[in-house]
Amino acid sequence: MLAVVAIVKSSPFSIYPFMATKTDASTRIADNKKAAFNYFFEERLEAGMVLEGWEVKAAREGKVQLTDGYVVIRNGEMYVIGCQINPLKTASTHVNPDAVRSRKLLLHKEEIRRLIGKVEQKGYTLVPLNLHWKNGRIKCEIALAKGKAEHDKRDTIKDREGKREVERAMKSRTR
Repeated sequence: MLAVVAIVKSSPFSIYPFMATKTDASTRIADNKKAAFNYFFEERLEAGMVLEGWEVKAAREGKVQLTDGYVVIRNGEMYVIGCQINPLKTASTHVNPDAVRSRKLLLHKEEIRRLIGKVEQKGYTLVPLNLHWKNGRIKCEIALAKGKAEHDKRDTIKDREGKREVERAMKSRTR
């Protein structure tokens, strides 16, 4: 009896397209690390973004910053404000690039209506977590978040430092 064993490497062109995978580090464009420190995340969503051509080119080069970004809802539409996409030096002369313009997010109306109801509750807001590539398009991961109090932030710092010390101890132990 002969058994055939195949080893399949995980790749973006996997033979199992239905398997859920987390956004790969290579597909990440920008992260908002400050958001995890300042907020508790209740729910995460992925939304498309309306971008101009020069913004996509700049995103490919990694010229994106999300740190001060936040999401607002105007007239039943969602916009990211404070997401900075710095234009490349080679940007076209007939385009006037605006690095900090508000960019529209693309979600279904039902999702937007549900989020409007939750954001109107006291203490909830929408924050962008990261920008990443998905099927050749730029997507923005947003989160329904609740602000942390000062003591919660101190707890986060304490936990982070504790984990760092444990890792240091394990690393020195293995040497």
